[in-house]
Amino acid sequence: MKNSIQDIRKDGYASAKARQFTESVIREMSRIAIAHNAINLAQGYPDFPAPEAIKQAAVKTIMEDHNQYAITWGTKGLRDAIATKVKRDYGVVIDPERQLTVCCGATEGMISTLLATINPGDEVIIFEPFYENYGADVILCGAVPKYVSLQPPTFNFSREELIAAFSDKTRAIIINTPNNPTGKVFNREELELIAQLCIKHDVLAINDEIYEHILYDNTKHIPLWTLPGMAERTIAVNSVSKTFSVTGWRIGYVQAAAEITASIRKVHDFLTVGAAAPLQVAAAEAFNFGSEYYEELAGFYSERRDYLLTALEKAGFTCMRPQGAYYIMADITPFGWADDVAFARYMASEIGVAVVPGSSFFRSESTAGKQLIRFCFCKKFETLKAAADRLEKLKVKTI
Repeated sequence: MKNSIQDIRKDGYASAKARQFTESVIREMSRIAIAHNAINLAQGYPDFPAPEAIKQAAVKTIMEDHNQYAITWGTKGLRDAIATKVKRDYGVVIDPERQLTVCCGATEGMISTLLATINPGDEVIIFEPFYENYGADVILCGAVPKYVSLQPPTFNFSREELIAAFSDKTRAIIINTPNNPTGKVFNREELELIAQLCIKHDVLAINDEIYEHILYDNTKHIPLWTLPGMAERTIAVNSVSKTFSVTGWRIGYVQAAAEITASIRKVHDFLTVGAAAPLQVAAAEAFNFGSEYYEELAGFYSERRDYLLTALEKAGFTCMRPQGAYYIMADITPFGWADDVAFARYMASEIGVAVVPGSSFFRSESTAGKQLIRFCFCKKFETLKAAADRLEKLKVKTI
């Protein structure tokens, strides 16, 4: 008698790639927050309205019947607006016809980029802790992630460790600055070392810049592609999600040299065909906002960062002060917990505040994140104040 299909497929129907990573812990924590009616300081999305101008532009665009497929790699209006922004902000001229690809969020931009440039067996360097998609994306490409540690509390990396990570097998390095989850902003000296190593080893740099305008304490964002010798080998992944508080629109874009862009566009075309046409038209309007918008944005988040830092420290957490993005990494050691996942679930179910366990930002075999959790502060002050009140309960229970 022949074996059943289940006998033959002893590992079930999951592919070998899919078995190497879990579902998103961040999104899982949002579901746990809902189940326990907890305040969601886990997933990084605002609970306040997007700018009125961008919302009105979206409504107008839909009513004007921009509801069918756009050009696969993005509407001309949006690509032109992005090119204008790049020139205004960084003094660099890019060709919107040959160097930009509009994607379904930075998430798709990253996987399209990797699938378009990485071969099975290649090595990709990732700074750890990392945004959880990076490791999974590299595995989906059949490549091998190589990790370089960002050491708390400053989250600087070892020069020697980075140099040692590069080899003849290295195809690319992923840099996220401003960084999620740490809030680190890579400085010029660090970026120059990365650039030197990329040039020496003929390696691509994939620069996730989604938080480029969310900066604090006069910190400056330096795009890696503005450094000498890096324009032709750097791929910048970006989005309107964080800058304009429209995370659900899923409008991202990838900027790269023409030859690389041609490859990315092919993958993007067969992966998603294209991003939402009316929202692309509306996003183009947002890129017309003046510099005062970005200054106000940074100030808006700076106030929330300082408020939550104070509340967390008052509750007993040891915190790492972010230079950019809108997350705070906090050490749970003062509370006597050795398991970040258990602590995060306790926080949601008993304290009523949802967070992300730090281990989700580290490779599965690492223990480095077991003492860390991540809070996000892209919330209304009312939300943060309510969370601070609940955190007082945590302090009472753990002393």
